[in-house]
Amino acid sequence: MANTYFRFKHFTIDQAECAMKVCTDACVLGATAALTTATRILDIGTGTGLLALMAAQRNPTATIDAVEIESSAAAQAAANVAHSPWSGRVRVQAGSLATLAATAPPAYDHILCNPPFFRESLRSPSAARTTARHTAPDTLSFAELARFAAHFLTPAGQLSVLLPPPEMQHFEREAAHAGLFPQQRLVLSHRPGSKPLRHITHFGRPARAADQQLLAIHEPDSEVYSAEFRALLRDFYLAF
Repeated sequence: MANTYFRFKHFTIDQAECAMKVCTDACVLGATAALTTATRILDIGTGTGLLALMAAQRNPTATIDAVEIESSAAAQAAANVAHSPWSGRVRVQAGSLATLAATAPPAYDHILCNPPFFRESLRSPSAARTTARHTAPDTLSFAELARFAAHFLTPAGQLSVLLPPPEMQHFEREAAHAGLFPQQRLVLSHRPGSKPLRHITHFGRPARAADQQLLAIHEPDSEVYSAEFRALLRDFYLAF
């Protein structure tokens, strides 16, 4: 059974009411996105509020909006924000991305998203977990995410997305249709040379050849965290 909380150096994530718990790849997304110069940041599908709080820690002046369609997760995220040092700068909104779009928010400098990505696999018996993990017309599709970002990003803004490699290929096509293109890509794997687990891709304008980096979580043939991973998460993980 997953822990009901995850304690970081400067905040704690309670996650008992969230279908999707804190995971390593999401932490990598929160630590690698170029957030330090952003004024307004949006976390789409915030879940526990993890990415919103990582953004608040990394950028001491930005205001952060976080939207979550699943009501119990939104309440949990709001509680996590309220108990953090940055409650005055992070706002959690319960509802869909379409609901947020209808409010016509000012443009964002950076949008973060760890979206649902199982498009064709068997669905979980848990409705909340299905919403968190599967794309669906009534939750969040890749096309909707891409169109929203293209409309609500500043001209130089970026969209940072975390997906498995096959799903990222699909999302890149949707993003290109909306006018957003890969600028940088991080390929995340367990160990050097092992099968890629996730792609973290940063989209923006204009179209160009994307820079690519590799990050292994562990050292070769070991459960020891790699030096690169430790350096990346040093400001967040208690173990480092």
